[in-house]
Amino acid sequence: MDRLSDAAVFSLDDLDRLDEALGGARVVAIGESSHYNREQYLLRHRLFRHLAQRHGFRVYAMESGFVEGWDVDKWVRGDDSRALGDLLANGVTGLMGLWTELREHLEWMREHRIGFYGTDLPGSNASTLPGLDPVLAYLAEADPQFEVDPRIREVAVSLSAPSAFSQLVSLNAYTTSADKDTLSAGLADLRARLISGRIGYVRRTSVEAYERALRALDVTIGLDGTARGMARGDQPGGMEVREVTIADTVDWILRREERIVLVEHNAHVQRRPSALPGMRPMAVMGVHLADRLGDDYRVVGTTTGGGQALNMTPSFYEGVMFADLDEPKPDSLDGLMAASRAGDEPFAVDLRRLSPADEATVSSAKEQRYGVFYSEVDALAAYDVVVHLPHVTGATLDQDTLSHAVPDVRDRLAGK
Repeated sequence: MDRLSDAAVFSLDDLDRLDEALGGARVVAIGESSHYNREQYLLRHRLFRHLAQRHGFRVYAMESGFVEGWDVDKWVRGDDSRALGDLLANGVTGLMGLWTELREHLEWMREHRIGFYGTDLPGSNASTLPGLDPVLAYLAEADPQFEVDPRIREVAVSLSAPSAFSQLVSLNAYTTSADKDTLSAGLADLRARLISGRIGYVRRTSVEAYERALRALDVTIGLDGTARGMARGDQPGGMEVREVTIADTVDWILRREERIVLVEHNAHVQRRPSALPGMRPMAVMGVHLADRLGDDYRVVGTTTGGGQALNMTPSFYEGVMFADLDEPKPDSLDGLMAASRAGDEPFAVDLRRLSPADEATVSSAKEQRYGVFYSEVDALAAYDVVVHLPHVTGATLDQDTLSHAVPDVRDRLAGK
C-alpha cells in the first residue's frame, strides 16, 4: 500500500507549518468530505481560530444562505434581537446550523466580534422566498409607487418547500409547473427595475441597502436558474448556475472585507472541475475563484477514514441523517492519507512542499471520497493542503436549536 514519507505529514498541533501555504491569501477555503460531521466542524473551528489569531482573518463565510445569514452576522457582532437558537435553525440554512459544534463556534466568534456571511442560494436551495421577500420589502421603501406583479410571489410560493428535507418537493414542482416562466420573467423584470433605478434608490435608502437588495435578487435568480436546469434534466448545467452564483457572492463579500475564511464542501472549493457520479465535470466555485484571485485563493481539502457520513439514500428525507462509512479504498486519496500515519489524531500534508517522490505518490491517487461515493481528483492541482480525519461521526444535534426549527425539520428529527 502506498504511503507518504514521515517528513510530509504533520500534526495539527503544529499549525504554524500551514502558515506559508495559507497565511498570505485573501481567501482560505476549507473543504469537507461530507456535511454534518462533528470532526469537520471542530476542524473548521480549529483552523479558523489559528488564521484569525495569527493572520488577522476577521470573516467566516460558509455554505449557507446569503440572505438568511445577515442576522447571524448581526448576532456575532453583538446584536441580541434574535436568539442564537433561532438563528442557528433559520439563519444558517441547509440544516448546517442544527449542531452544538457550530453553536460553540459562533459563540467564540461573538466573543471576538468576527463577521459571518452565508454564500449560498436562499431557502436551503428549496425556496426562493427568503431571497425574494427582502427584495420586495426594499422596493416598497425605495420605489413605493412601483406595483410589483403579485403573481411573482404567488408562483414562488407554489414552487417552494420549507427545508432541505423537502427539497425534492420543490424540484418536482419546477418539473411539472406551467407557471415557472412567470417567476423567471418576473425576477428578470425586478432586476431590470433595480438596475435602472439605482441612482434614485440609493438616494432614498443607502448604497449598502441597495447592494444587499441587488445581491439578494441575484442569488434568488441563481436558485431559479439552478432549479430550472435540474427540472429539465440538465443537472450539471443547473448546478453550475449555483456554483458561479456562490463565487459571485464571495466576490461581493471581498468588496467589503479584506480576508475571509470560506468553508464549503470539497466539491465546491477545489480548483479543478468536479464531477459527481454519472455526470460531466463541472466548473465549481473554486474554479471561478482561482481564475479570479489566482494565488490569493488557497484551498484546504479534507479526507476521512471510517465512521459515519451524510446519508445519501432516500431515507435522508425522512430524517435519517447519517450512514455507516467504510474505510476508504486503498488507492484513493483518502486511502493514501489513512495509510500515511497511524492513530486517531488528525494530521495534515502541505502539497506545495512535497518531495518529488511524495508528489508522485499523491499524483497516483486518482479518486477522492465524498461521503460514501468517490469522484475523480487531481489533488496537487485541486488543493494546497490536505487534512486527514481518521474517524468521523455525526455532529451533536442541538436541542435548543431544533426547538426553533420549522416543523418540517423538527418533526423529522424529534427524539434523535
